[in-house]
Parts: sequence; C-alpha cells; structure tokens
Amino acid sequence: MAIPAHILDEILKLSKDPTTMDMEGGLFSQLKKGLMERALEAEMTHHLGYRKHDPKGNNTGNSRNGKTKKTITTDEGLLEIEVPRDRAATYDPILIRKWQRRLPGFDNKIIALYSRGLTTREIQSYIEDIYQMEVSPSLISMVTDAVIQEVEVWRKRPLNELYPIVYFDALMVCVRDNGFVKKKAVYLALGVNKEGQKELLGMWINETEGAKFWLSVMNELHNRGLKDILIACADGLKGFDNALETVYPKTTFQLCIVHMIRNSLKMVSYKHRKEMAADLKTIYTAATVADAEKCLMEFCEKWDSRYAMAGKCWVNNWGNITPFFAFPDYIRKAIYTTNAIESLNMTLRKILKIRAAFPNDDAALKLIYLGIRNISRKWTMPIREWGMAWNQFSIIFGDRVS
Repeated sequence: MAIPAHILDEILKLSKDPTTMDMEGGLFSQLKKGLMERALEAEMTHHLGYRKHDPKGNNTGNSRNGKTKKTITTDEGLLEIEVPRDRAATYDPILIRKWQRRLPGFDNKIIALYSRGLTTREIQSYIEDIYQMEVSPSLISMVTDAVIQEVEVWRKRPLNELYPIVYFDALMVCVRDNGFVKKKAVYLALGVNKEGQKELLGMWINETEGAKFWLSVMNELHNRGLKDILIACADGLKGFDNALETVYPKTTFQLCIVHMIRNSLKMVSYKHRKEMAADLKTIYTAATVADAEKCLMEFCEKWDSRYAMAGKCWVNNWGNITPFFAFPDYIRKAIYTTNAIESLNMTLRKILKIRAAFPNDDAALKLIYLGIRNISRKWTMPIREWGMAWNQFSIIFGDRVS
C-alpha cells in the first residue's frame, strides 16, 4: 500500500537537512523508532484487550506498567526504543522478542559477508567501519552457526526421480582435528535436470574415498528420490565406478576426457607437450569409436618409446572413455568433461583460499553451502542446445526418459 503524498510531505518537513536523513539519529532512524514503538503499543493493546486509559481495563487484573528502554542493532546502527510492560508480565512482544537485540536484516548482512569468504575478524572490522558499532566475534559466529540447520535441511531434501546428467568431483579443504590440521575432500554432485538447468544435489566431506564411501553416497541419493541417472561424469575417483554400477546399473559412466589429457601430459617434457596434446586431440575428436581406436594405436606407436604411461592410461580406461562417441557433438561437449562442476569448484576455491584451516567439518560445509547458494542464483538458463540433446536422450534411452 502506497503512503499518501501529503503524509510524506508532512514527514519531510521534519527534516531540516535532507542529506542527513539516513544517518544515525536522522529522519529515517526516528521514523523506524516511532513506527516500532507504535507497533509495540498496538501489540500491548491487543494483548490486554483495551486501549490505553480505556475504562474497560478497570479491574481486569492486568494493566500497563510503564516502559523499558532497549537498544537494538539495525542496518543503520544502534537504535534505542521503549518497549511497553504489563503488570502481570505476560506480554511477549512479537515485533522485537524479549531477548532479541538485532533485527533480522542485520543478521542477513553478516551472513552475506561471511558467504563471500570474509573471516569473523574481517566482518567485525567491516561493521565497525561502515556502521560505527562494535560487534563481538562470538556474535558473528552465533549468527553464521544458525546456517548449519539450513544446511542439514538442504542436504536431506528430496530429489527428482531422474537427472539426465550428473557430474561428480571434489575439492580439498584443511580442517583441524584433535589438534592437527588434516586435508579433507568435499565431494560434490552437480545434476542437470530435465529442463537442462544445473542443480547441486549434495555435498559430503571425508578424509578418504573408496567403493564403500561412494556406495553410501549413491544409496543416499537413491533414498532421497533419485531413481535413475542417464550419464554420470567423473574423473578417476577411486571406487566410484563400482559403487555407481551397484546402485544405478543402467547408468552410463563417462570418464572426464580433460582429466585424461592432464594425466597424460603430467610427466611429459615441456618441449613435447604441445605436440602430444595435438595427437591426443585426434583421439577424442574422432567421428566414431573405430576412428578413435585407430588414432590411439598411432599415438601409442609414436610415443610409447618415450612416454609409455601416456598411452597406457588411455588403453586401460578405454571402456569408460568411449561412451560419449555414441552422441552428437552438442551432447559430447556436455558429457566428455566435468568442466561444469570444475567451474563451480574454481569459484568456491576463491572463497576458501583465505582460510588457512577450518575449526571443524561443519564450518567448512557452512561456508561452501553459502558460496553455492550465491552461485546457484545465476543458474537460470538451461545448458546450451539442451532441447536437441533432450530429443536425442528420448530416442536413445526410451522409457527411462519418459
């Protein structure tokens, strides 16, 4: 509902200098104070059942009993308000709860700063500079710790029955554990839904990976409602393929080609890298599997005498490399690399890099979750040429898609 113009004009007459209206103690601050106190008075009237000085309140057993001054933290700074009391002490304000010292918007500011990688001390300094108020590190920690409950709800939320493509990858974080700093992996599952839009399905933190760990991840996804995955894309995650086959036996597993290229070039002399990369490109850009096998044989004949492991890793993993050859180019680009989730990880690393170590697992998951929440706001469009890809999936996978 719009405020009538004549009321706004009357309010503006109260401010001698419009440039100071948004400052502490300015017109905006006074308006907020006045509106809050009026709202609290209205709450008291509703609680007692009669207006101030109304004879109806006589002999009711409860009445107004003065006011208590209370200082609260707002986005504009500290604000002192007067909260009404009743004699029976049964009035519990709704607008500002009895023990509440901050308005919700202020908590959101702290969480927004924390989600962008600022430490507790940096947030404390920022608030002091901008709002000229002191906020203790323990208060900031208490506000951000409230996110943990939201994280748990998010991690247990139900999923769609089908995600055509799911990418799996990990990023490393340092966590303190019994006085020692340990490196732990945070594993992420990024799905592409039937509309072609990206959606993070879950995250798990663990020191080691293996078939047992990945089996627990697959079972969790299945229990949350994910009944089928058409194509799962990952790099050489230990035990991943066995766990995937156990829970989702119909799913096509595609090994990330970009990781295969990196592994091949890792131990190659710098002067040979460019030439070898060009030869590898002939393999994964071939039109058919037969052409790709021919290019692989030529690659091994050329490079095995110098770098035997470069070709061997392709030969050993050939069964998990070739599935993408069954699809046209616009689907190949989406599934032969985990770039979609690596792009997410790169953004998260920018947030995580200023943290030497997290005090516990929850602290790491909390910051990663907030970072993902910010990033996912940009996932509003389907991946490129998704309509054509979906038509291909409908023909290739038949009833599984419908």
